[in-house]
Amino acid sequence: MSSVGANDISVLRLGHRRERDKRITSHLGLTARAFGADKIILCGEEDKSPLETWSSVTSRFGGNFDCYYEPKPLKFLRNVSKNKSSTIVHLTMYGEGLEKTISKIPDDKSIIIVVGGTKVPGEIFGLADYNISIGNQPHSEVAALAIFLNSWVGKIDPDKRFEGGEIKVLPSAREKKVFIAEEE
Repeated sequence: MSSVGANDISVLRLGHRRERDKRITSHLGLTARAFGADKIILCGEEDKSPLETWSSVTSRFGGNFDCYYEPKPLKFLRNVSKNKSSTIVHLTMYGEGLEKTISKIPDDKSIIIVVGGTKVPGEIFGLADYNISIGNQPHSEVAALAIFLNSWVGKIDPDKRFEGGEIKVLPSAREKKVFIAEEE
């Protein structure tokens, strides 16, 4: 089990189902990486495919983004909660509104953002320091994560955040512009 470092932003993906959730879980990790998280922790059915996707994208597009599988997410979260080693933020449509709550989250230690897939165990609501709703209607956990991270992290400088990649997308209003680093 990897640890969560000081001021890290980790996303814990609960309840991954290999066949049913492969695209949404893949997109969840890509969104976490692109919007400023430092790592994603995959929970549910063990599945190498999203881990390989996230590692491959990080290798090709640069930056530092860690990913690993955690077989016992409740034990992991109980330990975090007991030790107060990170702030646990649970994104749920049943939580308090983002605008009302985000300013209350301390920014002096790491956070673990919990997003569900299948039915989230009720214990998560008690383990979380903050149960936050992006909207009190059903919607994608990918959308919720993107909105939360955009609000929490703010604007990201891609030149600094994603250094060292083989591929760099260059902004353009009318065409696809990509820089591909030459191999040595």
